[in-house]
Amino acid sequence: MTSPGPEAAAAVHEASTVLVVEDEPSIADVLAIALRYHRFEVMTAGTVREALALAERTRPDAALLDVMLPDGDGRALGRELRAQRPELALVFITARDAPAEIVGALGFGDDYITKPFNIDEVVARTRAVLRRTRPADVLPQRPPLRYRDLELDETTYTVRRDGRAVELTPTEYALLRFLVRNGGAVVPKEQLLRHVWQYEHTAESTVVETYISYLRRKLDALGPPLITTRRGVGYGLA
Repeated sequence: MTSPGPEAAAAVHEASTVLVVEDEPSIADVLAIALRYHRFEVMTAGTVREALALAERTRPDAALLDVMLPDGDGRALGRELRAQRPELALVFITARDAPAEIVGALGFGDDYITKPFNIDEVVARTRAVLRRTRPADVLPQRPPLRYRDLELDETTYTVRRDGRAVELTPTEYALLRFLVRNGGAVVPKEQLLRHVWQYEHTAESTVVETYISYLRRKLDALGPPLITTRRGVGYGLA
C-alpha cells in the first residue's frame, strides 16, 4: 500500500473553502466538523453581516446558507454573494420544504437541502456543486491510495476493487479510507469512532459494526474477504 506522508498530505490538502452561515451554533458546529474532516477549509458566520464581512476577506468557493437568519434572508444573502463572485457555489439549508420555496431558491442557487439533514448528504452535495462550478484544472489532484487490489481515488472519491467500481456512501468511503491509511494494522473501535464520526463517548455505539457490515457486503462481492475483526479490539485489512 502507498499513502502520502505528512508533507505530501499537506500538498494535496483540499483547496476549497466553504462559508457556513447558520445561526444555530450546534448545527453550525456539526457542519464545520464534518466538512473539515473531509479536508475543506471552513468559516462560520451566524448573521448576514458576519457572512458578508467574511466573504469579502476570504472569497470562499462555496457557501452553505440557512434561509432564516436573525438579521435577514439567506436567499437575499446568496444573491449578494453571487453578485460579488459569480462562480460561488450556493447551497441553501432550511426547514422550509414547500415546492415554491425550493423552486425559488434553485432559480439562482445550486442546491437546496431541507432540515433535518443527513450530514453525509450535505458533504456529498457540497462536493457535487463544487465539481459543477469549479474548473477541473483547479481541483486538487491526489495520488490514489492502494491496498492489494483496492484503489481509492482521493480526487473523485471513488473506489475500485480489482478494477471494478464500488459504490460507497460518504461515511463508508471515510471508514474504508481510514482503514487503508492504517494498512494491515488493527484499528481500535474507539479510534474509528473519533476519526470517522467524531464520537467521544463510545461505550454503547454500534455504528462501527453496522458500517463494517455494509463495507463487507460491497467489497466481498468483488473478491476474497478483505476486512478482518480482532474481537474486543477493532478492525483492519487482511
